Amino acid sequence: MSARENILANIRIRQGRAPALVPDAEREIVAQYIAGHPQGPRPTVDADVAARFRDRALNLATTIDTVTAVTEVPAAVARYLREQALGSKAVCWPEFAALDWAGQGLAVESRVARGDDLVGITGAFCAIAETGTLMMLSGADTPPSTSLLPETHIAVVSGRRIVTGMEDAWALLRTEHGALPRAVNFISGPSRTADIEQTVTLGAHGPYRVHLLLMP
Repeated sequence: MSARENILANIRIRQGRAPALVPDAEREIVAQYIAGHPQGPRPTVDADVAARFRDRALNLATTIDTVTAVTEVPAAVARYLREQALGSKAVCWPEFAALDWAGQGLAVESRVARGDDLVGITGAFCAIAETGTLMMLSGADTPPSTSLLPETHIAVVSGRRIVTGMEDAWALLRTEHGALPRAVNFISGPSRTADIEQTVTLGAHGPYRVHLLLMP
């Protein structure tokens, strides 16, 4: 595809018109380049990526609890909200809608978060051990607002979805999804800034709290 064709394709996308299909030959060239492109130097990460992820996340002011199955999530959420005096209301991603929230005295709605929601419950596409980071993909069933708007973000993370580094996270995305979603967000602990007098302030541009529920 020529530079001119690329420009016209981008214009069609901006206008909401169907873009011309990318030739298979061009897709293959890109795939081969990505597969064969040498990686830069990477720091050594211990074989126990789950332990490394936990350590890095804790260093970022993330709090962590463990559950052995997804059915234990409501009880763990209720305990955390009670300990933090955060009430009993939350919004969640659709994948958690069927859990027994009411049985734990919680009122959890499966919908897109609004500005007045205080607690958001999500999953994560994967977790990155090297930096203690969550990789979040946008989608109809994974709205970014649930992790960005509420003051408290609770994420359920499977140990089987912990990868070593950022490069591995992108490789997993390409393998499982191929095309990129509309947005990819990386969450490394609570939102923070040091813009004012170099004093770190939490919750400046997002959640004050990030709490993880780690599953095997």
